[in-house]
Amino acid sequence: MNMVVEESKPISGQKNKQKLQNQLVLLNDDVNSFDYVVETLIEICEHDPLQAEQCAWITHHKGKCVVKQGEKRKLISMRRSIIDRGLSAEIHN
Repeated sequence: MNMVVEESKPISGQKNKQKLQNQLVLLNDDVNSFDYVVETLIEICEHDPLQAEQCAWITHHKGKCVVKQGEKRKLISMRRSIIDRGLSAEIHN
């Protein structure tokens, strides 16, 4: 039996755009409640409740989670708001 396997190649420039995408990463802590983290993600990152809860669980279990991607200037503002609420976050690119 012969099988044909096709290799998927990114569209020109697509790979570079993905690498340049800035990410807002929420870091786990042992201070803030789960509900507080969910509330913060809903208010600051504009997550729906399910998305916020999933990100909070990932952060809790893995130590960090990408909670938003996009323009660096906007992510810097969101990071500042998250930090002002007593949570920890970083911007990766």
